[in-house]
Amino acid sequence: MATAKPSPRLTHFALFVEDLQKMQDFYTGVMGLTVTDQGPFPDPDVPVDMVFMSNDPAEHHQFVLVTGRSDDVPFALNQQLSFVVEDLDELRCVRDAAKGADAGEIWQRSHGNAWSVYFHDPEQNLIEVYVHTPWHVPQPHRDSLDLDASNDEIYRETEAICRSDPGFMTAAERETEMAGMMATGN
Repeated sequence: MATAKPSPRLTHFALFVEDLQKMQDFYTGVMGLTVTDQGPFPDPDVPVDMVFMSNDPAEHHQFVLVTGRSDDVPFALNQQLSFVVEDLDELRCVRDAAKGADAGEIWQRSHGNAWSVYFHDPEQNLIEVYVHTPWHVPQPHRDSLDLDASNDEIYRETEAICRSDPGFMTAAERETEMAGMMATGN
């Protein structure tokens, strides 16, 4: 019996790169990914090398680096790559690792439903690392974020801003609403 609506889950992403080792070092060092496998693609007509990485023991790979990006592409090949972390302390840790890796300018933002930092990898792909908040406001939404403030200060300020938005609801309420939308296809 077929299900009424398929619900595939996104589990991994592959990115063409120019400098495989530099990118591997960045994603293992800054993002904490673990190399799970690597090697040449098993087809001589596709001469690329691949590095498989993951942070989840249940997923062989969540992220794959693949050689073959042309060096004459004058722009990043993605809009952004986003990674979720557990809490503000881990978000600060990633921000600090990105600073240490000379990732360039780092932007800190509150989206109401998430606290985020943004920076570029060595090949100028935009990276977002974020933490879910317990609130929801309609998106897109952007406010400043000071990760040097205490967790309590960040929570209080974000909640006050979110509650002032006419579309405010808790994240749990939004999840219930989204489940209903997805179940009905709306």
